[in-house]
Amino acid sequence: MSGSLQGRVALVAGATRGAGRGIAVELGAAGATVYVTGRSTRARRSEYDRPETVEDSADLVTAAGGRGIAVPVDHLERSAVRDLVDRIADEQGRLDVLVNDIWGGEKLFEWDTPVWEHDLDNGLRLLRLAVETHAVTSHFALPLLLRRPGGLVVEVTDGTADYNRDTYRVNLFYDLAKASVLRMAFALGHELGPRGATAVALTPGWMRSEIMLDAFGVREDNWRDALDREPHFAVSETPRFVGRAVAALATDPGVARFNGRSLSSGGLAREYGFTDLDGSRPDAWRYLVEVQDAGRPAVATGYR
Repeated sequence: MSGSLQGRVALVAGATRGAGRGIAVELGAAGATVYVTGRSTRARRSEYDRPETVEDSADLVTAAGGRGIAVPVDHLERSAVRDLVDRIADEQGRLDVLVNDIWGGEKLFEWDTPVWEHDLDNGLRLLRLAVETHAVTSHFALPLLLRRPGGLVVEVTDGTADYNRDTYRVNLFYDLAKASVLRMAFALGHELGPRGATAVALTPGWMRSEIMLDAFGVREDNWRDALDREPHFAVSETPRFVGRAVAALATDPGVARFNGRSLSSGGLAREYGFTDLDGSRPDAWRYLVEVQDAGRPAVATGYR
């Protein structure tokens, strides 16, 4: 896929770490110019208080073969998002790929806590970060994306439409946030399709993000040490796996066949033939249904 996105411009909103960083890097590896946004910078950390920065993500994009441009943005700030899009228009005159990966809710939700017991301010803040940011970004960015036919919008969420329809996800606020992003892609498909663009929802599987690796006390090079604590972690994937899914979509001239649909990294790996960094093709959502949620013992290969 090297060079296949040469001359194309992408905005990955929420690219400081995790899926957003993996997506930005893989778009860069395909030759794209990638604007990466986030709130954590080398000068100032967000409330996450983590070391990853938007500048680091941009440097990784450039190192991968693209051109990474870091722009610190809080996507709840409408004027900042409008200025970001104006800058892209002035500097590039186009936008080919918009990835809405803004989340920011790890410290705001409580597991298996009913709405009347959950901290209300945290729950409502989560919804603003996970849903309102996507709507604000699309509002300002889509007119630029629609200047040329063939644009792609990727709404990143957690869970496929089929899985989330039948499964209670963590608590009301988390469940609502992830379902809303799925529905957002569906609605955008109706609005963009007739205008020559495509919108999809995309979920990674159990992702070995920086935060997840820290939670298990492992690194990417020894992540399998976590299997003693959680055997089902065998199905996990790197953030680059979902990045390769986005790059495959962005380079597919027939991507419109997916318009409005819910997709997964594992499903697209079968569709396009790409692999994770270790050469495997983990299919987390099939594994969850057939193994973990079914109460079966962990599969050592993790459907890889």
